[in-house]
Amino acid sequence: MSDSPAAVPLLEAILNLSRFHKEHERFYSSSPLETALRLQRHARTLQALADRWTSVEPTTRSALSPYEGAEDLNADAAVALDGVLFLEGEGRPAEITGMIAALRADADGFAGIGEWLATAMQASWGMAAALLDLDGLADVMGERHRIISNDWLSAHMQALIAQLLARAADMVERVDFTPAALRADLAGARTAPHRLYAAAEVISRAADLCTESAELVHDNERRWRVFRARVDEVVRAMTPGAVPAAGDTGEGARDGE
Repeated sequence: MSDSPAAVPLLEAILNLSRFHKEHERFYSSSPLETALRLQRHARTLQALADRWTSVEPTTRSALSPYEGAEDLNADAAVALDGVLFLEGEGRPAEITGMIAALRADADGFAGIGEWLATAMQASWGMAAALLDLDGLADVMGERHRIISNDWLSAHMQALIAQLLARAADMVERVDFTPAALRADLAGARTAPHRLYAAAEVISRAADLCTESAELVHDNERRWRVFRARVDEVVRAMTPGAVPAAGDTGEGARDGE
């Protein structure tokens, strides 16, 4: 159908969405990368401990001080990466407890964001249908649907990241990190290192998905500019004498934001 001024309120709403959600997405194109680095650090910590415990012989020496470091249980890389230090007279290192809590907090955060984003993309998909009859937007509807599909896929990734991190926390909690229990395990079946390797693999996969999610959102940057520029052009064509919307003066006229 031919474009008419009756569509202006809808298009102004679209301009609002495209402005603020583009800025919002700039955050989510970088924040998951920071989380990925932290998760990889946790994974390497667990791998370092597992590597150490796979071959080390448990000590039978009696410590004189409860604050002595456990020679057989500590791994230099784990101390350097996450500060994990086993002391002779203490139980599970506080840093392991903190790691488990952080994994669960991250899982809750990703679950909430993923659910919100999936709901928002369902609404955006429906709103995009209302634009299909506008001739002036015909050549940018592919861009708009690519933005929605990227965000929707990112939402599903974040839901999966949440599941992976919660499961990794469960895996780490299955290990008894007290020195006596670890030494008994290392003298027998050596199950603890296997559990840590498994948890590290799950955490690493979650980190990979964080990176992929950020890449998807980053792919929207140019698409938002192209789409927003065309919507603004159509709105101004329908309203003679209109000026670019607030925040679009100058830069928007030059590069399409």
